Amino acid sequence: MSTPLVQLRGIRKAFGGIKAVDDVSINLHPGEVVALLGHNGAGKSTLMKMLAGAYPVDSGDVIVAGQQVHIRTPAEAQALGIETIYQTLALADNLDSVANLFLGREKLTPWRTLDDDFMEVQARKVFQRLNRNFTNIRVPVRRLSGGQRQVVAIARALYFNARILIMDEPCAALGPEETAMVGSLVRQLKADGVGIFLITHDMPDVFGLSDRLAVMKNGRLVGTYATADVTEDQVLGMIIAGKRPEAIAETARSAG
Repeated sequence: MSTPLVQLRGIRKAFGGIKAVDDVSINLHPGEVVALLGHNGAGKSTLMKMLAGAYPVDSGDVIVAGQQVHIRTPAEAQALGIETIYQTLALADNLDSVANLFLGREKLTPWRTLDDDFMEVQARKVFQRLNRNFTNIRVPVRRLSGGQRQVVAIARALYFNARILIMDEPCAALGPEETAMVGSLVRQLKADGVGIFLITHDMPDVFGLSDRLAVMKNGRLVGTYATADVTEDQVLGMIIAGKRPEAIAETARSAG
């Protein structure tokens, strides 16, 4: 198989005496979606926040594209091609889609003014790549649908060359049509070789989008399995009781 985009080995994180993440190893390959599952407090979001640079790693190894790295800030994660789309999307509702695409990374003219023309041309290119029907890019994003707002968030990651995408509940509060739109975007990203960690509670998302799934409980990894090898009942058993499915081979944690 190809070299993993990400290898997390023996990752640990504690807050006071609470072990939020305890000896977790998982990886991600190009063009792969790995669903991260577990109850609130299972540790999945904390694990991803360490990869995204929001929390420092207490111990363990983070390997990106075969190189061991130390990610201390979100900017360092972004420089490695790691982008995060949070459930809130982190969009500025009063700004339009172009301004949100370049938020915090605006392009300037030689005179140090905003290069609005350049940013609009680039924005239209990336938005058209994701959704040809998305043309109202100059209205405040508060007036966009949930699916269109997801397009803006994903486009921001794509434009800045994300190779590794962390998606936190991308279909939460979306209707069926918009959920289908996000699913189509995820499949397009996979085809482009982007690796995606998908944090979700939604079983249709798990079985419709992921190649593998990893279940966490009380900060530890219950198991990692090919999605096609397990049933929804078996997944629920891992989430609720921490029970691994019998007679189903777990995927290798470090080799994938």
